[in-house]
Amino acid sequence: MPLLFKKAMTYYKQIIAVMLCSVVLSGCGFKLKKASVLPQEFKYLTVTADDANSALYRQLKKQLVNAKVDLSEDAVGRQANSPHFILNKDKLDRRTLSLFKNGQVAEYELTYHVAYQLVRPGQDTVKQNFELYRTYQDDPNKALAKAKELDIILAEMRLQASHRILRELSQL
Repeated sequence: MPLLFKKAMTYYKQIIAVMLCSVVLSGCGFKLKKASVLPQEFKYLTVTADDANSALYRQLKKQLVNAKVDLSEDAVGRQANSPHFILNKDKLDRRTLSLFKNGQVAEYELTYHVAYQLVRPGQDTVKQNFELYRTYQDDPNKALAKAKELDIILAEMRLQASHRILRELSQL
């Protein structure tokens, strides 16, 4: 009987700990990120980019289609009074953070610049820009593996940028 009692008390302590954590987190204003729900005004959206071959542009269009947005890429296919999203710039810069003893670069800081604007009929044009940062450690002895790692990091940064654009659009 005492062993069963100890197990029950341990179980109740765990439940109380979880409840206490949830009360503390909700009390400080913490909220889980939920999927960005775009307003109804973005049901039809014209999307263009200065560089139509940009990987971010393709990623963003894919995200918008997943969000059930009816896309048009030109004014002819555009719904009357639909907003127009323009991806002005997405550019990657890298800055040297540290060097090896022999003078070769050991670590970079990658900066991904994104600028866009949203033109809505009858309203002011909304211009937004932001930057994403990542560090990247380079190793000249493993050039092929590091090149692949850089491609993965860039793909993650583009995905993060497209999610951020959707989140910002949902808050306009």
